[in-house]
Amino acid sequence: MKNRTYCVYNQTRECFLSLSVTPADTTFARLKGLIGRLNLRVDEGLWIVPSCGVHTLGVLFPLDLIYLNENHQVIHLIEHFPRFRIAPLRTQAASVLELPTHTIYSSQTQPGDQLLICAVEEIANRFNKGSVGQLKSQTPHLGRDLAYRASTQEAILYGIDELRK
Repeated sequence: MKNRTYCVYNQTRECFLSLSVTPADTTFARLKGLIGRLNLRVDEGLWIVPSCGVHTLGVLFPLDLIYLNENHQVIHLIEHFPRFRIAPLRTQAASVLELPTHTIYSSQTQPGDQLLICAVEEIANRFNKGSVGQLKSQTPHLGRDLAYRASTQEAILYGIDELRK
């Protein structure tokens, strides 16, 4: 059985935050979270549903955290949240996205932004039908944006300054 994955698209900023977010929507999945993982790839993430706060106890790498209300609107952000910590609770949050560091910075996501979280097939259908009109302006830049994010993340991971230029 294949795990479900979702795309996360920031409709306000017209950019993708992730193309492979896995939902943690069972008690066991929420408890396990990212414990035991060595890292997150550039476009991976975990969507904790429901949740008003998370921890990184047992997580071996820092994360960007995005707290969302029930309408997937950003209500709080934490960039580069350290490992082995307990994040603050936000009672108005319905879910939390755990993403690789620098995702918030590179996407310029801010509180109040509206996110679209759906399956890859659904976002493709929405795009083809024109119901996500904002995607049309970004399509020519999508490959370049993902390539840039990947090279930037690799540069940060491996400390190579030349890739960031």
